Amino acid sequence: MANQKIITLDNLSLQDIVDGDSEFIPLLTSEDEEEIKREELPEELPILPLRNMVLFPGVVIPITAGRDKSIELLTSANKGNKTIGVVAQLNESTENPGVKDIYREGTVARILKVLKLPDGNVTVILQGKKRFDLVEIIEEEPFLKARIQERTETYPEANNEEFLAVVESIKEVAVEIIKESPNIPSEATFAIKNIESNSFLINFVSSNMNLSVEEKQQLLRINDLKDRAFETLRFMNIELQKLELRNNIQSKVRIDLDQQQKEYFLHQQMKTIQEELGGFSNEEEFEEMRQRAKNKKWNNEVKERFDKELLKFQRMNPQVAEFGIQRNYLELILDLPWNTYSKDQFDLNKAQKILNRDHYGIEDVKKRVLEHMAVLKLRNDLKAPILCLYGPPGVGKTSIGKSIAEALGREYVRISLGGLRDEAEIRGHRKTYIGAMPGRIIQSIKKAETSNPVFLLDEIDKLSSSYNGDPSSALLEALDPEQNSDFYDNFLEMGYDLSKVMFIATSNSLNTIQPALRDRMEIIEMNGYTIEEKIEIGKQHLLPKQLKEHGLTPQNVSVNKKVMEFIVTNYTRESGVRGLDKQLAHIARGIAKKIVMEEAYEVKLTEEEVRQILGAPRFERDKYENNDVAGVVTGLAWTSVGGDILYIESIVSKGKGGLSITGNLGNVMKESATIALEYIKAHADELKISQSVLDNYKIHLHVPEGATPKDGPSAGIAMLTSMVSSFTQYKIKKNLAMTGEITLRGKVLPVGGIKEKILAAKRANIKEIILCKDNKKDIEEIKENYLKGLTFHYVDKMEEVLAIAITNQKVKKPKEFKTEEK
Repeated sequence: MANQKIITLDNLSLQDIVDGDSEFIPLLTSEDEEEIKREELPEELPILPLRNMVLFPGVVIPITAGRDKSIELLTSANKGNKTIGVVAQLNESTENPGVKDIYREGTVARILKVLKLPDGNVTVILQGKKRFDLVEIIEEEPFLKARIQERTETYPEANNEEFLAVVESIKEVAVEIIKESPNIPSEATFAIKNIESNSFLINFVSSNMNLSVEEKQQLLRINDLKDRAFETLRFMNIELQKLELRNNIQSKVRIDLDQQQKEYFLHQQMKTIQEELGGFSNEEEFEEMRQRAKNKKWNNEVKERFDKELLKFQRMNPQVAEFGIQRNYLELILDLPWNTYSKDQFDLNKAQKILNRDHYGIEDVKKRVLEHMAVLKLRNDLKAPILCLYGPPGVGKTSIGKSIAEALGREYVRISLGGLRDEAEIRGHRKTYIGAMPGRIIQSIKKAETSNPVFLLDEIDKLSSSYNGDPSSALLEALDPEQNSDFYDNFLEMGYDLSKVMFIATSNSLNTIQPALRDRMEIIEMNGYTIEEKIEIGKQHLLPKQLKEHGLTPQNVSVNKKVMEFIVTNYTRESGVRGLDKQLAHIARGIAKKIVMEEAYEVKLTEEEVRQILGAPRFERDKYENNDVAGVVTGLAWTSVGGDILYIESIVSKGKGGLSITGNLGNVMKESATIALEYIKAHADELKISQSVLDNYKIHLHVPEGATPKDGPSAGIAMLTSMVSSFTQYKIKKNLAMTGEITLRGKVLPVGGIKEKILAAKRANIKEIILCKDNKKDIEEIKENYLKGLTFHYVDKMEEVLAIAITNQKVKKPKEFKTEEK
């Protein structure tokens, strides 16, 4: 059994062939080919099985024989006629092949040279002659010997154009394979071109192609040379395509590897130079960031951007100013909670308990939050709403955000927008600026460590604009549910998804909010608290909190409802409870002082002790003044801290008619007064007012508390009623208040702030209230317990107001007054 090596185009022996240094010449001449054709084959030949090899006619190959049988066969044949039969082995792992272990087709070979190696093996150079079929094995010892039969070779005609074209194609493809293969020397091209015999060219190429034994055996079996040429060309084309594909892949891999090696080499040089200069290397930071990035839930856009910026950071000199900004940028990308969401809690009963525990009243807000949670539970992909809690200070707008976050099971973040006037605070700075930072929204998301927190935008009405831009305009994208899925921050330079964030804005006034921004939010009005609500809030929330903060317990002091009402009504005047909280803190400090100084005091606090600690009452109840004087009407006003009563006074004096106004009134109120007087003049006969009074007396209108600016149309009907009362000297009905706007035709228009105005009326012991008919819907939205003890008159025209408000009782009037009886 022989262990041989195939001569292929990449063997060094091929170089020897081209150079002519070899002792054997594998390239057949025409004479050699004719001589081989004329040779007669013997009937019997020794058979040499070859491992992983097929010998073709005319081809020269070296083989190495290491087995005793093979060595003996070759030695015997070399001493004799030097002719043997060569066949391929079916299974190269078979150590002692027999009749069933070899192919039935083979090639007669002539031994050209035998070389004995020092290790005992024998190297033999063989040249193929003719193909044969193995008829039968006649001997198996000491080596195989068989009877053979020559295979008939069919040659095409000498001028067959199709065959010649195939042969030419084989040469061209062989040259291409030599070019594409990195292991084949370029000199092999000359060997291919120097082959004159077409049959030898086909056999030579078939022998050296990278084919399996079975595929080469298929080629050897084909008797027709033209058919063998076609099949050879087919295999060559496949081989060429494989080579081209492999070379393309290797070229790409080599380019990437070369680039990596180059960058690694340069980085090592930079590292060494920096260490020599006393600097430091950023390799450790680079590696740390690269490891952190592996666990991030990034999409392809973010990942590609990070990898690009990380390589830029690696190449950056730590001494340059941009180094710190680049590091901050990469750390921001790593710290942001990309696609990380906290799981919402959908237990509505628990959420309701949390909201009721932390806040007394504000039912509309609680209802809206529970509705949102219910829809979120059903759909689970609802875009978070943008709520705006609108109301006076101290009613719990800011603190409701924490309760909503706890009820939803989300993180809570808050930013204060009061006084903000730089757009970059919202959108961030570009990285080109020294000290660039992301905007507050992205910073807060990073702090929350989740992409769906409850985000409180406090005091959104206090935003202002300057030459640095308009922050409220920058908020438009963040607060638009249709756009905030791709919120762009100038520092981040990528879109960030804010669609799952629940934004809650707070505002004391809607007038200063940009209209486009206000349109994006769902306005929820939070009105002021009634006295009863303040008492409950003080007892349930504020007092326990202050006791805890001042080191006290409920055993040290207790406040009953009556005393709490005394504190609320005499020491606070507000819509919210912030002032009440301060007063209770004052009381807690006073009790703490008494305990430390061991002074006697009552655990159950009394009004007298409250007076001792807080001092004399700062406020008295808004009291209704008597109606002994004509021209004094009680109006109802809305202020930023809640509702209030407003006295409208008018008096007549001798003069040539006309109107004068005092009380720090705005343009709208002045216009209302002018309209009222003109209406009176136009309807003097109907109002029973003498024309001489209008001509000889002027009227002066005043609204007390002149230091306080006042404006708005809601005092219109009160001004007109006051003027009619002054002109006619009829008294105004007791315990009556009114609010509404008037027109020049005497029509009464609706106004706002109804709940706050009603609370103010109750504090002043008002019993009856005149409102426009269109304000009836506002009354229906107010809880019934707020309306106890009040009677409402809904009017449409000024005549109805005067009929209700002005009595038949006259006051003392100047003799010159010529008024007619009502």
